[in-house]
Amino acid sequence: MESVAPIFSFNIGGFPINITRDIIVQWAVILILGIAAYILTRNLKRVPDKRQVVLETLYTTIEGLVKNNMGESYVGYIPYVGTLVIYLLVLNLMGIIGIAPPTQNLSVTLGLGLTSFLVINYTAIKRNGVWGYTKGLGEPFLMMLPLNIMERVMLPISLALRLFGNMMAATMLIEMIYEALGSIGMLAQIGAPIIAHGYFDLFDGSIQMLVFTMLTIINIKMTAEHH
Repeated sequence: MESVAPIFSFNIGGFPINITRDIIVQWAVILILGIAAYILTRNLKRVPDKRQVVLETLYTTIEGLVKNNMGESYVGYIPYVGTLVIYLLVLNLMGIIGIAPPTQNLSVTLGLGLTSFLVINYTAIKRNGVWGYTKGLGEPFLMMLPLNIMERVMLPISLALRLFGNMMAATMLIEMIYEALGSIGMLAQIGAPIIAHGYFDLFDGSIQMLVFTMLTIINIKMTAEHH
């Protein structure tokens, strides 16, 4: 696949680093979102204009998501959850502008899954201490230790595979639709795929973002309070 083939490579200490199209797309998204966040959050006023109303609506939506599913004590995770929502949504919707979503690349979703894994377990250790966290792995009784460890390890993998599988399937179906329409004629590819993009990119991409985010925030709370 084009998105997996390296555009250029280099070595660090003998370890090869491959820069793929999906990595470059992610860098571009991060840069654009960073610039947009800086510009849109400048000169905020007590009496909000239309731009600020949209920003405040977005913030209160994320705030409600965190408070309703995690509780008041987790409000510090609003920036992380908000970043996850916006970043994942943008990546998943790239197909609308004709760019294959980076989330149809397993290495990308594994990276996102690993990030959630680190946040989940860091929170549990921070709230319970190293001993409390370790002790919790043996609950409700010591024989559950191997299963609890396996559950922790499998979580980022399941998150990654779920997101990857759905986005890969959506991307392949869109490509098949274009190929089928292309066999009819070039004009058939104009306008006809709008419904497919609306479902597989906009609807399914939004759903997969929500599923990944919800599983992350629920596991942050459950893992921290299980101990």
